[in-house]
Amino acid sequence: MKATYSLHHINSATHFGFDADDYSRFKFGDGEVSSYFGTDLADGFIAKHLSKQPIKQQIVVISSPYSFIPTATFAMKNHFVCKLNRWLANHGYPVVQETKVHRTITYKEDYGELDAEQRINLIGNDSFHIDKDFLTGKTLLFLDDIKITGSHERMIMKMVDEYGLQNDIYMLYFAELVNKNIHPNIENYLNYHHVKNIYHLDDIIKGNDFCINTRIVKYILNYDHESFCIFIQDQGSNFINLLYDMALGNGYHTIEAYAPNLNFIKQNLLINNNKLIQHGN
Repeated sequence: MKATYSLHHINSATHFGFDADDYSRFKFGDGEVSSYFGTDLADGFIAKHLSKQPIKQQIVVISSPYSFIPTATFAMKNHFVCKLNRWLANHGYPVVQETKVHRTITYKEDYGELDAEQRINLIGNDSFHIDKDFLTGKTLLFLDDIKITGSHERMIMKMVDEYGLQNDIYMLYFAELVNKNIHPNIENYLNYHHVKNIYHLDDIIKGNDFCINTRIVKYILNYDHESFCIFIQDQGSNFINLLYDMALGNGYHTIEAYAPNLNFIKQNLLINNNKLIQHGN
């Protein structure tokens, strides 16, 4: 059995059912927005499905695939699980287990800019991997933030077929584009609705609930070098070290386009106190 649930259905290019600025901040690591997105998704799924037809099997929640750096969905998933666990525990059902879909390829292209064909061409060479034995006899909830063309879902289902998974599966999304007359790059409009330039990241990064993810790392490393140098020197050592370590973990040091900004961090980190020296000093 495979079912899909989306909390919001996008029929309009201007009205989404949620705040576009909040969505943009979420995509760049705003943990406060991630919290209520995840909680709202859990509330909606409980009301629409679980309250009417409870899942009595062990549930496994699986965030969108990633290699080393989590996606924005991962932060939303944490709050989704917490809210879902409260409902499950209150009703005498097993609380959630989690696992990960591993992916093998990273790319610098901005997925949100692409149309359906370009998306499938970009991710079609990727391969997803999961622990099949761990999933036996369990119901799987695959979480993602938004469904635009369904390319990622097709890749997930390709993995399901390749592994011969017989599980009941729910595909859960915070939002889904249901009006196919709207170009898929509406996703980019949402992604950058609040974040218009690198300096708009400052209050997100310095917020109490910042959650680093692939989007913000790639965005910073791919940014105009001069602006990047100004921006990065205003960041604390904890963030700078986190950014550098996440970049290495995803293999971004092997991507030529990221080299100038990544090398600036590497060459200008002070060994003793892990702070950036002033650019040019």
